Amino acid sequence: MIPIAKPVIGEEEIAKVVEVLRSGMIVQGDRVAEFEEKFSSYSGSKYGIAVSNGTAALDIALKAAGIGEGDEVITTPFTFIATSNAILFQRARPVFADIEEDTYNINPDDVVEKITPKTRAIVGVHIFGHPFDVKAILEICEDHNLILIEDSAQAHGAEYRGRRVGSFGVGCFSFYATKNMTTSEGGMITCNDDEIAERCRLFRSHGEIRKYEHILLGHNMRMTNIQAALGLVQLEKLDWMNERRRENAEFYRKNIKVEGLRKPVEKRYAKHVYHQYVLLVEEDFPMTRDEFSRYLSENGVGNAVHYPKPVYLQPLYRELGYGKGLCPTAEYVAEKVISIPVHPLLSEEELERVAEVVNGV
Repeated sequence: MIPIAKPVIGEEEIAKVVEVLRSGMIVQGDRVAEFEEKFSSYSGSKYGIAVSNGTAALDIALKAAGIGEGDEVITTPFTFIATSNAILFQRARPVFADIEEDTYNINPDDVVEKITPKTRAIVGVHIFGHPFDVKAILEICEDHNLILIEDSAQAHGAEYRGRRVGSFGVGCFSFYATKNMTTSEGGMITCNDDEIAERCRLFRSHGEIRKYEHILLGHNMRMTNIQAALGLVQLEKLDWMNERRRENAEFYRKNIKVEGLRKPVEKRYAKHVYHQYVLLVEEDFPMTRDEFSRYLSENGVGNAVHYPKPVYLQPLYRELGYGKGLCPTAEYVAEKVISIPVHPLLSEEELERVAEVVNGV
């Protein structure tokens, strides 16, 4: 089976992790500080605050931005549930705006329609590695005095008009095992605001301003030196890994030739880093999405559905009063998309096999 994802872990990563283990300094320390500095510099942000995972990054970013009970935060329903759950953690209400049918990113036109006097922030997701329309969303934020939080968990190194994502608002990254770069688990907040950066540091470590002096209610959401050592090596490889993803996507663009399968787009303003290569099964395709998934698996091609339903149709959200029909495009796309392997370790033979199987429909 050609796997849908495969982390790039080499001897360099192993050596750096072993070095930390042998040092005895395995919790948050100098490697974390170095990783924060190098990742924030790479992303084009003033500050980097390393945390335990991507969900923690979102939770802390919203807390640091002052989001609280009774506030509304506009976000996309077509993403992993962590994005909107982080809003619920603040006792705020997620308000779902529909998505663009071509990029699957949040639709600025629908965002405007969802703004109320209670709206405090917008959480956009750079889904599958393609940046959302940052300029349009930033203009909405400026017009309505809203905070922009960029969920960049799938878009390390992606660019909007030549500038890396995570540098426009408050960026939130995940370093889960299957992301474009990994620390096994782990996350990073990037920002350019002094006050938000300081509050993020407090929230990640029990609100401790100095040893045994705590000024607010925080968590233990720190990154370890072990994770940071892994991340430092991965960051050095990130551009190469992203370029491999882009080359693999280009191979599919040229070689997958089946009517009824819509391939990913890359807008002129974007540099797509293809966390996933997502096909959309159109009405004239000879199989349903589920039949196509079984066909791929039976022929040795790993595949996955990201995501099978909008967040608001999850049982948790139905219990909160959300229901079908909120975002028609997201509901349509969720029933039609399927991901095929695009990770950097695909061989030429594997790429050819994937294309052969897809074309064999």
